[in-house]
Amino acid sequence: MAKRGRKEKDNWKKKRRQEYLEKKEFRYYIFCEGQATEPKYFEGFKRYIEDNPIYRDMVLIEIEGCQAETMRVIGKAEEYVRKNKIAKGQIWCVYDKDSFPASDVNGVVQRAEVLNQKNPDVQYYAAWSNECIEFWFMLHFAYYTANNHRSEYKKFLNEKFQELGIGKYEKNMDNIFEILMNDGNPKLAIRYARRIIENGKGKTPAEIAPGTKVHELVEELAKYLPEEVRVLF
Repeated sequence: MAKRGRKEKDNWKKKRRQEYLEKKEFRYYIFCEGQATEPKYFEGFKRYIEDNPIYRDMVLIEIEGCQAETMRVIGKAEEYVRKNKIAKGQIWCVYDKDSFPASDVNGVVQRAEVLNQKNPDVQYYAAWSNECIEFWFMLHFAYYTANNHRSEYKKFLNEKFQELGIGKYEKNMDNIFEILMNDGNPKLAIRYARRIIENGKGKTPAEIAPGTKVHELVEELAKYLPEEVRVLF
């Protein structure tokens, strides 16, 4: 009897969760290569959106830290969609080029294009950074086009943070969203990222160095932020 009771309780939870999901008009499933740096950044959007009385009951944001690279990120996203029977939503894969082969970095975009032919209600997007997410962070402070090693981006951030009196830049910072929003310039970062992508038109993600498409996900989520925050984007 006890076992059956637990099963019934689990089924009830699943049913309630499904009902909760179906009430949300806008759904974003974000799969991050890392388990902390990127998830903590996007958790900032989630916090502010869930505090926004206008959109909090309309927008679903789920963030998964995959601890996986390039093609494995979209593989985990596909598995999640299949396992949870996701019937509607935007599936975002956030990943870095780092030192991975160009075929893998570009392969996520190619795989997304294939998957997007199958179901118009479930669409996949690649929010890549070449070389790393720190390049997107750096654009909040400067327009930068030098194709340097990712260690230079972290060095830049470290110096900028110390200059601003924030302290040393660290990966996995809990307040990275607020730092970039309040001490950096998200609006300029978006403009810079767009310009770099436009200048690299016709090139693959691996060939746009440095570059990022994280701004496309940021623009999507920024639509639902409270007005006093949204104006910064």
